[in-house]
Amino acid sequence: MAEINISNINKSFGSTHVIKDVSLDIKSESFTVLVGPSGCGKSTMLRMIAGLEEINSGTISIDGQVVNDLPPKERNIAMVFQSYALYPHMTVFDNMAFGLKIEKKSKEEITERVMEAAKILQIEEYLERKPKQLSGGQRQRVAIGRAITRKPKVFLFDEPLSNLDAALRVQMRVELAKLHDQLNATMIYVTHDQTEAMTLADDIVVLDQGIVSQKGSPLKLYNEPENLFVGGFIGSPKMNFINSKVISSNNSGTEVEISGQGKIIVPKTSDKVSPGDSVKIGIRPEHILINSGEKCWESKVFVIEKLGSSTFLYLEKEGEPLVVQTDGASKVNVGDSLSLGFDLSKCHLFDSNNLAFK
Repeated sequence: MAEINISNINKSFGSTHVIKDVSLDIKSESFTVLVGPSGCGKSTMLRMIAGLEEINSGTISIDGQVVNDLPPKERNIAMVFQSYALYPHMTVFDNMAFGLKIEKKSKEEITERVMEAAKILQIEEYLERKPKQLSGGQRQRVAIGRAITRKPKVFLFDEPLSNLDAALRVQMRVELAKLHDQLNATMIYVTHDQTEAMTLADDIVVLDQGIVSQKGSPLKLYNEPENLFVGGFIGSPKMNFINSKVISSNNSGTEVEISGQGKIIVPKTSDKVSPGDSVKIGIRPEHILINSGEKCWESKVFVIEKLGSSTFLYLEKEGEPLVVQTDGASKVNVGDSLSLGFDLSKCHLFDSNNLAFK
């Protein structure tokens, strides 16, 4: 068991406050993904857990033990970096065995652990090769294998797939998911790629400028974002946002006027808004209906992206375009004017503080 408890931690680099009073509980044997845009503090958080960055204030506990003052080697963690960090003059076997040799394990135990890790990762045939003889995906497997041989309580991954091409990234995502099921270890994974977060995580922690914007399961964050930032960050393409004004609100929903388009009633409520207040409607591309139901929007298509199984239509809208997802066989052409309806049960409303209505 390796539960991780983070309590009110802060980290500054000079006058820049990077991590701001973050508290977080990470369940034992879970796969937790820290996600957010560049500079949000996710890698700094990971390095603080690993002991590679000093904590200015607050505590981090691993398996019930406060580790603030413990060096990395005594935290029973293993870290896999974005760069493979393999020794080029060593074979794959020696790279994977290096940490165990430092720990002065017996030759028999070293061989047993390396072979066990190589079997899990299906790299037995590469053990006598040097890193330069391997592909990027194979090198990353070796780096992960080096972590596995140590049998840590916690695995930390810092954007491990960002150097791989698209096809290898998909393959390695599957391998990491299988690895988690096999090892039953606590894993924390940092990425800026929300697709990786959605496909790998038991829990996603969305960081924004050093604070936790929301934590929850992938579908919880996708379907019930607590604020505008999470709604816009989770999902690809991202959620559409449309300026509107509140007309009235009661227990059954909120009637809003869409700028220049008409009125709709969204089944969401908030006691923090009044008639006349500016709000934003949030609607995902797949929840917009073409020529169906009550008209909520009408404008022209100016870009079409055909992806085979689906098609994305980009329609004129003040600011960012309105993105609509339809089927791959769509007959819509650039320049067509479309009348669109919204699945009102899937609409979100965000107030002037960017907080979601319930």
